[in-house]
Amino acid sequence: MTETETIAYDVVVLGAGPVGENMADRTRAAGLSTAIVESELVGGECSYWACMPSKALLRPVIARADARRLPGLSQAVRGPLDAAAVLARRDEYTSHWHDDGQVRWVDGIGADLYRGQGRLAGRRTVTVTGADGEVRTLTARHAVAVCTGTRAKLPGLPGLDEVRPWTSREATSAEEVPGRLIVVGGGVVATEMATVFQALGSQVTVLVRGKGLLARMEPFAGELVAEALTDAGADIRTGTSVESVTRENGTVVAVTGNGDRFEADEILLATGRAPRTDDIGLETVGLEPGSWLSVDDTLRVEGSTWLYACGDVNHRALLTHQGKYQARIAGDAIGARAAGVPLLETDPWGAHAATADHHAVPQVVFTDPEAAAVGLSLAEAEQAGHRVRAVDVDLSSVAGASLYGDGYRGRARMVVDLDEEILRGVTFVGPGVGELLHSASVAVAGQVPVERLWHAVPSYPTISEVWLRLLEAYRG
Repeated sequence: MTETETIAYDVVVLGAGPVGENMADRTRAAGLSTAIVESELVGGECSYWACMPSKALLRPVIARADARRLPGLSQAVRGPLDAAAVLARRDEYTSHWHDDGQVRWVDGIGADLYRGQGRLAGRRTVTVTGADGEVRTLTARHAVAVCTGTRAKLPGLPGLDEVRPWTSREATSAEEVPGRLIVVGGGVVATEMATVFQALGSQVTVLVRGKGLLARMEPFAGELVAEALTDAGADIRTGTSVESVTRENGTVVAVTGNGDRFEADEILLATGRAPRTDDIGLETVGLEPGSWLSVDDTLRVEGSTWLYACGDVNHRALLTHQGKYQARIAGDAIGARAAGVPLLETDPWGAHAATADHHAVPQVVFTDPEAAAVGLSLAEAEQAGHRVRAVDVDLSSVAGASLYGDGYRGRARMVVDLDEEILRGVTFVGPGVGELLHSASVAVAGQVPVERLWHAVPSYPTISEVWLRLLEAYRG
């Protein structure tokens, strides 16, 4: 191991995924010299093992499902998907796991990229250990930003190393479609990958510890997705905990708490995420290695004047787009503080406050049907002490939905704050509803009065006419 000279920057960013890239983009826009450190591929989890490959895999699945709902087209798409072609298109969207394009983007904004393991080494200091053992020391005049994301969290089952289970990484980068797949979990990764592999020809069994799928959303979201997966041929078992997993002669065997035995060629453990903070030197600044980093609304780590944490590592909202939003807020806050701005705009919805993290987090689950939500569910709003009313509409009653496809099934809900007459949350479930969500995000984040929404006229005949049906149901 050899050491080189210390290099000074205004800002040092740990992690070159979408969150770190957005952070560097904003600090460079503020005129601050910026170094960005990455131990794997520039572009991060999202580009190579999460958002992009999973959606590339899902798109043909959803397109075929939509086509099958249309007379005149349905008979033409009755055959199986070409799994090799689907996987090949996925490879294109991951750039075949090469990051040249992302590196060019970093160069283009004028940030300096350092490859290697970045670790804090005390106040405003980061060391970078390269693959060749060379160590560089970077100092930050204004800020260090931790944007290292999360990794799959595996359950504490004995013998997992021998089983070689899939995590989200192995699922989204799979080179072949297993004949049988066990999916353990009921969240986004579990439901999306169950949708993909069932459609590509696997016999999928989903084992869910809880009462249903997508537990963080309105209950009807998980119910509709479960019904569709079941109709497609998947076997979904709720209230089922996996107690042991073994691999016997190449076959995975999962045994549940009630003694049921399931066999498959592969098993995907989609059982949560853990922060990538165990080996970044947190102990050198008085923080616990492996911990989530608690931050204020400018994304500055609590108790610090120079350390920031954006994206999954702060555990506010484990979503790529939300982490990018946080990075934009934090980057602007760093720039303002570096410029000596005496008073930042940290009031709710101010330029330097990530208020949406609390009130308007959007998410789309790209299953068939899609599930899309922003803000609070009915239960969350009630738990938060709001006096609310849920308004539900059957999406199939909207002309645009029936035109979208025969047998359209879906549901919409808006959660209305009865005291302030604004929306606390909106949920859509149904084919094609993901593109509806931003209208709901604008309504929730903008705190648009319900009476004003009455004047936002939806085009006919679109699925967005559900807004009119919701408002009519609310007004009576």
